[in-house]
Amino acid sequence: MSRYETVIGLEVHVELATKSKIFCGCSTAFGGAPNTHTCPVCTGMPGSLPVLNKQVVEYATAVGLATNCAITQYCKFDRKNYFYPDNPQNYQISQLYLPICRNGYVEIEAGRQTKRVRIHEIHMEEDAGKLVHDPDTGDTLVDFNRSGVPLIEIVSEPDMRSADEVIAYLEKLRMLIQYLGVSDCKLQEGSMRADVNISVREEGAEEFGTRTEMKNLNSFSAISRAIKNETERQIDLIESGEPVIQESRRWDDDREYSYSMRSKEDAKDYRYFPEPDLVPVVISDEMLDRIRAAQPEFREAKIVRYVEEYQIPKYDAEIITSDKKLADFFEECVALGAPAKEVSNLIMGDLMRLLKENGQDASDIAFSPAHVSKMIEMILKGVINRTVAKEVFEEIFRSDVDPEAYVEEHDLKTVNDDGELRRVIAEVIAKNPKSVEDYHAGKKKAMGFLVGQTMRIMKGKADPGTVNRIVVEMLES
Repeated sequence: MSRYETVIGLEVHVELATKSKIFCGCSTAFGGAPNTHTCPVCTGMPGSLPVLNKQVVEYATAVGLATNCAITQYCKFDRKNYFYPDNPQNYQISQLYLPICRNGYVEIEAGRQTKRVRIHEIHMEEDAGKLVHDPDTGDTLVDFNRSGVPLIEIVSEPDMRSADEVIAYLEKLRMLIQYLGVSDCKLQEGSMRADVNISVREEGAEEFGTRTEMKNLNSFSAISRAIKNETERQIDLIESGEPVIQESRRWDDDREYSYSMRSKEDAKDYRYFPEPDLVPVVISDEMLDRIRAAQPEFREAKIVRYVEEYQIPKYDAEIITSDKKLADFFEECVALGAPAKEVSNLIMGDLMRLLKENGQDASDIAFSPAHVSKMIEMILKGVINRTVAKEVFEEIFRSDVDPEAYVEEHDLKTVNDDGELRRVIAEVIAKNPKSVEDYHAGKKKAMGFLVGQTMRIMKGKADPGTVNRIVVEMLES
């Protein structure tokens, strides 16, 4: 029986985080009422003319530099003609002949090895509108708010061979782009979308098989399932002696099934020609140097610095730097005076737990680093113990409360009155003679019960170390 190899290339669309659209001044904000972020330009009215948003060029260039691309300092826009109801002009302004970035790569961790995935090109273009299907009436409505939102399309070479490699590549792109601050890359909001080109061939073969393009992939898990499903579908066709048809297929993640949308177009089908309403884009050496100088410290460099400068474990540094929002939060807390190891432990423990329990990720962090730093200071000064700190942090996570005010309001300060502690511990010992007997019989765990009873009576506000010391002292006396 033949063994097969999957060959995968990606077209990744990223919405850029500019405040206005690529060719007009309309807002790019997500979630506005339908057709409220529109004007004659982005709705394709006759006689309207595009004006290029300079920041789009700067953002695209920054991504190109971060992905090791050659920057095309003299580039042009082209007109891509197609006729869909969400495309108001009946064409899209894009780039074919002189895209802004070419011949780049990113390195991914595939298994235990580093693999280079080549980038064929990155080009700038405008997004289309959005079709809204009414299940009750069967009508389809069009929302043009998204029409004209600036995109970059990152086109890889067919260098990936598994769903794991695809996810590693997408995660690397998302991380680089988020660090640059040019997009939030939220798949659930459509600001990062991937079309996956898949073909299969017998292992050892040099020629590629016939490819299909999988669309409607809005999560990493959906992408993994779609790749597995399409690979199996193509293998079944080949082994049945049937041809694989070059086509675009739509993935239904609920049913884990894909179906044919249309035959896959080539460039000639779009009748590209130079965009007549836009002049060429010239990126000067000075502009390129300025964008290169503004590149941030990326994850790999942060990991090395965190381990060396902050003396935290490499594993912690890898987790913290996996998301720019998390890395920024960590650095802001440290800048406010919180010890790096304390912040790292908080992130790796309680923060990760709460994010998971609430179905959130680091991008959803909405509380103040100042409040967290103040809480850590209160722990280190003995104002609250670590048990109470868990409760305080959970409230900061939910409501961004001021920890000092919350502790005062709920009377959570650590009780440091030695006399009060001794009175409570004496009472606990007197009420639990069996535990005292077990302790003297060598069952040291009995002391844990006495400490626990004391902490319960003190409502968690006593210092556990102090309670342990006094319990031992009174049991041994």
